[in-house]
Amino acid sequence: MTDSNLSKIKPKLRTQGVVSGNFGRAKVKAGSPMRDLGVTNVKVVKVNTQKDYLQRLHCAYVATNDAKLKKFIFNEIKKILIQRGEW
Repeated sequence: MTDSNLSKIKPKLRTQGVVSGNFGRAKVKAGSPMRDLGVTNVKVVKVNTQKDYLQRLHCAYVATNDAKLKKFIFNEIKKILIQRGEW
């Protein structure tokens, strides 16, 4: 049998270099960037009523010529009216 050099190779621990695992980018803090969504410092927050939202949807439906947008607006109006029992 011949002696090989394979037994003489010492494995190197991965103690050097950048911590990877995100396809070459440095690791980032876990969590969603949307976790702060809705956080505000204002004293009064005005939320539109469903009636106002429906009026805005109707105005947008009349004003647009985009077929995809019209379909989305129609589905939103339909969803609200079904929920209210008016469809």
